[in-house]
Amino acid sequence: MEYQNIRVESQDGVVRVTLNRPDKMNSFTAAMHAELRDALDAIQADATSRVLVLTGAGKGFCAGQDLADADVRFVPGQTPPDLGDVVERQYKPLVMRLAQLRVPTIAAVNGVAAGAGASLALACDMVIATQSASFILPFAKIGLIPDTACSWLVPQRLGHARAMGLAMTGQKLAAEKAAQWGLIWDCVADADFATAVNDMAKGLAAMPTKALVRTRAAMLAAHTHSRSSSSRMRR
Repeated sequence: MEYQNIRVESQDGVVRVTLNRPDKMNSFTAAMHAELRDALDAIQADATSRVLVLTGAGKGFCAGQDLADADVRFVPGQTPPDLGDVVERQYKPLVMRLAQLRVPTIAAVNGVAAGAGASLALACDMVIATQSASFILPFAKIGLIPDTACSWLVPQRLGHARAMGLAMTGQKLAAEKAAQWGLIWDCVADADFATAVNDMAKGLAAMPTKALVRTRAAMLAAHTHSRSSSSRMRR
């Protein structure tokens, strides 16, 4: 597939996928979904890929869904779009691909991550953000509920009170506080961001990929296991 909405670069086992609609804050369209799915499928099939870095072009990471896209745009006189159907067709397959990808994943959040964009970042194994970045869950403000696994991911990491507050107020959460609260792995100074992401990606690429991916699976399933069942060593 020839990509128009994302960029894909690969070097030494590190695959960098950049959401590339900077004039629209890298918001999602049906076309960008298709391209990103194709890129993830290619990574899954390529044995030389060892880690994925997902980031955004320009000043933002991802503003979520582009409400002007034909997939969701409301046209007066026509039947309103079924947003739940869009989530099932587009966003659910995306986060499931990330959760099951055969390599570890890093979200390099270089600016605002809002709505499904925040969910996309949190669906990655690790999130590194610039100090100027922020996370916003604006769903309630437009009459929606958190989607793209957000209603599962955020309470798991923050607990009920903080997750509820973020979801119901739609307030901006600065990256530094997101790191303090445990929502993301790290927040670094903007000037150090590229180096921090590259160092993390190279470090993971040099490690045993299967062990990292199995670690992800164990961590995601931790809340369903007992201490004894989680104590077994798996190879």
